[in-house]
Amino acid sequence: MKSLDRAVQGKVRARISDRLAYAHDASHYLLTPLAVVTPASAHEVGDLFKASSLHAVPLTFRSGGTSLSGQSSTDGVLVDTRSNFRGLTVLESGARIRCEPGATVRQVNARLAVHGRKLGPDPASESACTVGGIVANNSSGMACGTENNAYHTLDSAILVLASGTVVDTAAPDADRALRNAEPELYSGLLRLRDQIRSDPGHVSRIKELYAIKNTMGYGMNSFLDFDDPVDILLHLAVGSEGTLAFIAQATFRTIALKPHAATGLLYFRSLADATVSLPALVEAGFATIELLDSTSLLVAQQDPGADEELQQLRVQGHAALLVEFQEESQANLQEAIAGSEALLAALPLEIPARLTTDTQRRAALWNIRKGLYASVAGNRPSGTTALLEDIAVPVAKLLPTCQGLVALFEKYGYDSAVIFGHAKDGNIHFLLNERLEEHGEGSTLQRYADFTEEMVDLVLSNGGTLKAEHGTGRIMAPFVRRQYGEQLYQFMRDIKTLFDPEGILNPGIVLNDDPTFHLSHLKTSPPVEKEVDRCVECGYCEPVCPSKDITLTPRQRIVLRREIARAELQGQSQLKAQLEKEYQYGGIDTCAVDGMCQTACPVLIDTGELVKRLRSEGRSRVEQTAWKAAAGNWGAVSKLGGLALTAVKHLPPPLVTGASEAARIAIGREQIPRWDADLPAGGSVRRPLAATEPKAVYLAACISTMFGPASGSQGVTPAFLELCSRAGVEVAVPVAITDLCCGTPWKSKGMTDGYDVMREKVVPVLLEATRNGELPIVCDAASCTEGLERLLAAMGEEPRLRTLDAVAFVDEHVLPHLPKGSPLSSLSLHPTCSSTRMGLNPALARVAAAVADEVVISDDWGCCAFAGDRGMLRPELTASATARQARSINARPFDAYASVNRTCEIGMTRATGHEYRHILELLASTTSKTTTK
Repeated sequence: MKSLDRAVQGKVRARISDRLAYAHDASHYLLTPLAVVTPASAHEVGDLFKASSLHAVPLTFRSGGTSLSGQSSTDGVLVDTRSNFRGLTVLESGARIRCEPGATVRQVNARLAVHGRKLGPDPASESACTVGGIVANNSSGMACGTENNAYHTLDSAILVLASGTVVDTAAPDADRALRNAEPELYSGLLRLRDQIRSDPGHVSRIKELYAIKNTMGYGMNSFLDFDDPVDILLHLAVGSEGTLAFIAQATFRTIALKPHAATGLLYFRSLADATVSLPALVEAGFATIELLDSTSLLVAQQDPGADEELQQLRVQGHAALLVEFQEESQANLQEAIAGSEALLAALPLEIPARLTTDTQRRAALWNIRKGLYASVAGNRPSGTTALLEDIAVPVAKLLPTCQGLVALFEKYGYDSAVIFGHAKDGNIHFLLNERLEEHGEGSTLQRYADFTEEMVDLVLSNGGTLKAEHGTGRIMAPFVRRQYGEQLYQFMRDIKTLFDPEGILNPGIVLNDDPTFHLSHLKTSPPVEKEVDRCVECGYCEPVCPSKDITLTPRQRIVLRREIARAELQGQSQLKAQLEKEYQYGGIDTCAVDGMCQTACPVLIDTGELVKRLRSEGRSRVEQTAWKAAAGNWGAVSKLGGLALTAVKHLPPPLVTGASEAARIAIGREQIPRWDADLPAGGSVRRPLAATEPKAVYLAACISTMFGPASGSQGVTPAFLELCSRAGVEVAVPVAITDLCCGTPWKSKGMTDGYDVMREKVVPVLLEATRNGELPIVCDAASCTEGLERLLAAMGEEPRLRTLDAVAFVDEHVLPHLPKGSPLSSLSLHPTCSSTRMGLNPALARVAAAVADEVVISDDWGCCAFAGDRGMLRPELTASATARQARSINARPFDAYASVNRTCEIGMTRATGHEYRHILELLASTTSKTTTK
């Protein structure tokens, strides 16, 4: 540990909760690392290599943790490359892009989109998988095929070798520098190149294997495709899964973005009909051709987005192909559609083909395809693990391979298994659920082992590869020799020895001679709680989590709950107590409960709901009683809070901050908020408003009473009422407004007694004010609008009482009557977690477009984590959540800064140093005072 700390000072984590949190990735393997380290530079990685070599302790790299084959699990030292390696530099107007390994594919593509470009690899996990994984696994995806995968689009890289040598393959003298720095590696690569090329059998076999998607073993095609050792080295690193070098930086050649698309789901009477149609569909130019077998169609029929055609299909051995044209222009798209009409009409279809360009319909079709994983994995029996495999065969062999898999599913009792995937490339995935206990009653490990052996024989007998795009990892390492043959396998062994003679880099991964290696260290999932038992640990939630860079992510919160349950089941009371103690701050106190994790989760888990319940269970009777009393007298409490904030503005800031910190130390940081000088004074008390012909009931948020507007601004309530008045739109404010709240403060803190009081108080008032639901309810803070929706849903009133955010109301009813006025030149806009979850952002974009000619949302946007008063209770959480987007925003000046929630405005003001206002305040000040009807 001392050596590690010297290599990366202050960046070593060895607490049991840290080690167990990082032990879990998206695979079905589980090993607990000795420590987790987070280097910040290639130099530090080189120092880590030296420390690892000195103590013979292996290193394994982990970035997004979305890999499915076990390549990022270790009982050595785990190196986190996501936290500090996220840099991006666009080159040559987007023709190339330089990336660090921790940047996600979605972040890269967002930066490229303005240039009409994108990365070639297009994995379905693009929201969470990172550049490091893309290169290390030679990722591809739905449309890129083999020509645009990581191997073929990688331009150059900076690699750190096991010896500590740093190789920049883009340098003009890179080959000579490699020869001088690593003479044995250099000469060894030349020797292997010549040995392979001199044997026609080797050349033929390599060409055959790489004519299809293939990520098994090392990239032996590098020796045929490149002459210079530095280029061979670069491309051997692709797909090497961290066993040969660390990829500190990668530069890609990008491809054109094709925003115009037409999509259709083609229903065939049989799998044979679908596969025989593939060559013609490929020839027609479809960018994607995705296969769904009959079981997939049965699952898809339960999808909420399934249309009438799919729902009414009587599935009896049917199959479907999801096809899509992707073109750079509308004209090209129409030409492609017209050119395919005769072909589609001639196909042996159950239902006539129909291509759609409608955005919503296309999204629904893709949701059906992508939702297969969620549907099968999310509904798996408790305690089982979802296993997603991928293989590839020549397209001509796809039918017998699929038929063979179906026969194996039947033989081994995998009744719910589904087959889907990238049919155009002969690359299919199959998903099955298995109970992976290695011993004891109910263990089915031998069934899984026998199935795997027969599956391997099936794929190889059809000229296929056992891994097409997910990487060899642990799961297929014992089968590399069987796929490649003895001599090519030995060449791979030579490659590993040349690069890593001491075996410190991810040993056992990619190449392994233990025939049962893939059956060890299997992950089991003990049932814990209903909120999270469906979690498949995919990690899709992590990039959107505001606490990811300071404590835990949603995945880690869930897996630590599983580890606590496991410790209890195994009678490890001391471990359980230690985990629970460490979980309090990382798992509970620093969760923003913003629900963004649910927006990214394939099985729709909101980890925030778990945390709210855990907070409730941890509340004392005194706390529950106090917050219940506050709910009963909320008008007075909120007014008092606002007055207090105004009063302390007249005192010396250091005195107030010091007093609040002293109280936090004495009473508790979860009970007493921290006051800082950047907090605004209190706001105004809400007032009732009568209306003759109201179009809506206006429930102004109580946070405007607690927190006043930005300096020199009128606040959202006066701005909203002014805009409505200009448009001739009447709204009514309930008489009891001062005492009402959406309930979010109680819900988020787990104060269930007070929440119940507020629910019982709010509903009768709103029923009367809305005339039993005749009028919609408008709220002017996005989180409060969402909170009100949840409150009404919990009371069973959601269908009758309709809620609408003020931004959406203005967009629909007010904005059309407001002349353009004098818009600002530029606006920095911060959507919130609630505006995102509610689907409010399109309306927000239209309102913002009326405010400014240029509206910019940071590429590094995320939830600010101020979360009501969470940013005052745990200011370090908001500081961490906003750090990257604040740097992005402050890289250039804007005329104004806006959001849609007062506390989020405070959080972003604190982060950037610029005053944020509600977008409606800016709309009121930039549009004309006159109206048009």
